[in-house]
Amino acid sequence: MKKIIVTGSNGQLGRQINIELGSEYELVNTDVVEGEGIRSLDITNVDSVLELAREVKPYAIINCAAYTAVDAQEKDRDLSYKINAIGPRNLAIASTEVDAKLVHISTDYVFEGNGTRPYTEFDKTGPVSAYGTTKLAGEKFVEQFAKHFFTIRTAWLYGDGKNFVKTMLKLSENHDEVSVVNDQVGSPTSTTELAKAIHFLLPSDNYGLFHGTCEGDCSWAEFTDEIFRLAGKSTKVNHVTTAQYKEMNPQSAPRPAYSILDNYMLRLTSDYKFADWHDAIDEYIRKMK
Repeated sequence: MKKIIVTGSNGQLGRQINIELGSEYELVNTDVVEGEGIRSLDITNVDSVLELAREVKPYAIINCAAYTAVDAQEKDRDLSYKINAIGPRNLAIASTEVDAKLVHISTDYVFEGNGTRPYTEFDKTGPVSAYGTTKLAGEKFVEQFAKHFFTIRTAWLYGDGKNFVKTMLKLSENHDEVSVVNDQVGSPTSTTELAKAIHFLLPSDNYGLFHGTCEGDCSWAEFTDEIFRLAGKSTKVNHVTTAQYKEMNPQSAPRPAYSILDNYMLRLTSDYKFADWHDAIDEYIRKMK
């Protein structure tokens, strides 16, 4: 059975990768903290990464590790660069040394967010936050150092773990109304759908940069409306502007207003298609009940 090193295995995507690929591959799960069936690995330490890669000799490395606290990174750029840029660089170096494929997960935040049509993989990047800047640096390191790689930009991810969907549902338990921005638009994407796409690409030689999000788009407020409808919640959703939200939360980092991604490369190079975001969130809520 082919071996795969999974970084960030205790996160949302890492857990779903175990469900999606666990019966077909031998997964070597790693995270910053050791746990049951999880080995400790500091991806920011190139020697540690190389040591594990040489030991395991994996078929592939799937990098689900990232520093995703968008607001906190504005004050801690060094840590952001270490995890989101140096980490992927180290994994890319190791993947080349042991001739393994590398799957690296990136983000819609690499774009400025002032577009008028869905971004393709060929559009100019221009991040407006530390998170987006360091994730873009990670992409460039992967391209520079990895021989066989799939970089997949995704967006608005939710799965088994802390995420926007669970935050909203928790707020609905003790709030009659919530305020959510309606002028930031994107494509909510389930880890189930993203893991399926990784499973599809992994055995292929269709390397390069891909966008990977559920089909369709909405604002955060519209997404919340749908979450509450499906979950049978009566909590009112107040649609507010980013400027109004900023007044309530002055420490929030800038975020792209328009971050709809077009899965253009998948469409050009294969017949693979993600589910519509409505269907994906419906499945997710049904499984939670």
